Amino acid sequence: MSKTNPGNYFEDFHVGQVINHATPRTVTAGDVSLYTALYGTRFAVQSSDAFAQGIGYDRAPVDDLLVFHIVFGKTVPDISLNAVANLGYAGCRFLVPVFPGDSLTAMSEVIGLKENSNGKTGVVYVRSTGTNQHGELVLDYVRWVMVRKKDPATPTGHNSVPTLPAALHADALGDAAPILDRDAYDVCLSGSPYLWGDYEVGEQIDHVDGMTVEEAEHQMATRLYQNTAKVHFNQFTEGQGRFGRRLIYGGHVISLARALSFNGLANAFHVAAINGGRHVAPLFAGETVFAWSKILDKAELPARDDVGALRVRLFASKDFPCQTFPGEAEAGYDPSVILDMDMWLLLPR
Repeated sequence: MSKTNPGNYFEDFHVGQVINHATPRTVTAGDVSLYTALYGTRFAVQSSDAFAQGIGYDRAPVDDLLVFHIVFGKTVPDISLNAVANLGYAGCRFLVPVFPGDSLTAMSEVIGLKENSNGKTGVVYVRSTGTNQHGELVLDYVRWVMVRKKDPATPTGHNSVPTLPAALHADALGDAAPILDRDAYDVCLSGSPYLWGDYEVGEQIDHVDGMTVEEAEHQMATRLYQNTAKVHFNQFTEGQGRFGRRLIYGGHVISLARALSFNGLANAFHVAAINGGRHVAPLFAGETVFAWSKILDKAELPARDDVGALRVRLFASKDFPCQTFPGEAEAGYDPSVILDMDMWLLLPR
């Protein structure tokens, strides 16, 4: 009997299955520094203990997306080790701030299964949660992933697609941000004078800067999250696959786009929720990522006058600057688009 883990194939899942994922992870200041080195993120709240403490945090919280990637990484050996591609996200909420020294564990429940018509793969829908050492939920999200079948010749009959929300209502956003001391919020130190009230629904923002992805750094990032998906690491197998090379982890693209969005959304200090997201096309090493955002909605939050929420649609493109705002049209996505992400962001009022 083999003692190694070949990963789950599509046939190994069933709706209602609950999986407790291995390897709890204590988040350290070293993780935070490496995350900054990989993406160049500049949001002041996550960069400075002094700034964060001045506005009401105990200290600088861990970047929301670093929390997401660590929890996501826990799920990979059980959910997507044999994935072809991660397809999308929905209903993601960041519920409690995470600080260096906190330990995270992850659990997933299979909520849907749909075999693809080619018989070779199927889509697995899971709701995954991340919990800290106090038993508090820090993160809750749904994702769906295309997974290889073990036996393409034998149909499974799975055809269960869960109903997912198109977007979370602003009232459903968690309380991961403390009540801010607005008088202490220094816009010179944060990098921009533009607060929640300065943005308009329908406004489009070209984030201007671009970042080229190198082979070593995207593999280092994926290892940081203990994400073991074969498509990101094994050139021996991927060289014989559809693209002939390793795919860059989709979460790497999300973090790149979020970091680039600082130029135009510097005071969007907290990702409160991800309403939905789609990896439109693959990214490979040597390609350059650009980003732009569209403001979809604005919302006041219940019983809070210190912050407001912006619903932002964040696009990333490859090898194509975003002055023309490449996105989705009636004929489909612009060929340059690699990411389409719908988020609620918090800004001071």
